[in-house]
Amino acid sequence: MDENRRNILIESTRALSKLHLLAAFFADEIVMKVYVRSQVIHQLFENNSELDVNKLELFHLQFTDTVIELLRKIKKSNERNVSLLFDEIQVNADMITRLEASSYSENDYRLEKQRQALKINNSLRKLYEVLSHDSSEYPFSKNINSFSARFASGFYPTVEADVLAKLTQYEPNEVYTNAHAVIQRKLMGLLCKYDFKSEFYSGLKSGSLIIEVFRIKEPDIYYIFYPSRNLFLLCDAAEIQDINNSIALDKPDTLVQELKNRNDQLHSSVAITKTFLPNEIRNLLADHYKKISDINFLQNMSNFDTQANVLKAMLNTDLM
Repeated sequence: MDENRRNILIESTRALSKLHLLAAFFADEIVMKVYVRSQVIHQLFENNSELDVNKLELFHLQFTDTVIELLRKIKKSNERNVSLLFDEIQVNADMITRLEASSYSENDYRLEKQRQALKINNSLRKLYEVLSHDSSEYPFSKNINSFSARFASGFYPTVEADVLAKLTQYEPNEVYTNAHAVIQRKLMGLLCKYDFKSEFYSGLKSGSLIIEVFRIKEPDIYYIFYPSRNLFLLCDAAEIQDINNSIALDKPDTLVQELKNRNDQLHSSVAITKTFLPNEIRNLLADHYKKISDINFLQNMSNFDTQANVLKAMLNTDLM
């Protein structure tokens, strides 16, 4: 084998190796077809010494090298886009960490709900004693208002102001009143009947206004506590359920959940973005494949300058 033929075949093998790596990277059918057909052309010259090996060199110069450069340019552009996706993922992850570190967890909320229910039950029992003895003693447990102050912003759904207004309306002749609290007479009777055993059900907020909803579990009786006025009133179970149903339909995701959802979407986009091949490029490669698959391609290769020029022109486009 003469030196020129040997060198051309070596350079051809190198070009095919580069093209193979790119075909594997993009995992695209048309890129793989172009690689396989180019490999066939190489083997044709390698196995037939009577063919003019300079045509193989010309084939790579006009086509393979341009395809390789084109795919590398797209790969580099894709990698930049993937890097941007990972940058956004990291920014979101840092924000999630900060938000979670600065906010109370679901577990904190669950534990404190139980403590708040105990405080309310003890306070109402004490209020009953105070009212019974016409005492001026303060009936409420220490820091009874701190629960909503801590958890309302992160765990209480927002409702319209008229909803809270309706829940806190009462007739003066239907309540017990002293210097420290206002409680509906019927509610106090029910609490006595069920031994002041109630549980925290939910909180509601509208602007700076906050109420807490409690439930006497067994007969399914609901009442509200309005912390800013130390007001306790019965509320209709169906009304509370209607409020909860409307919240379930309209409640937006928290910021943390929105960021987590966004990162899930970004992670899903990474693999697609990494190997993205514009349709214009795919169509061009399909046309290129059709040309080099022509049985008379090598004989007529000098007539395909236009195709080679189109490939080279794509390197200067803004598609990547």
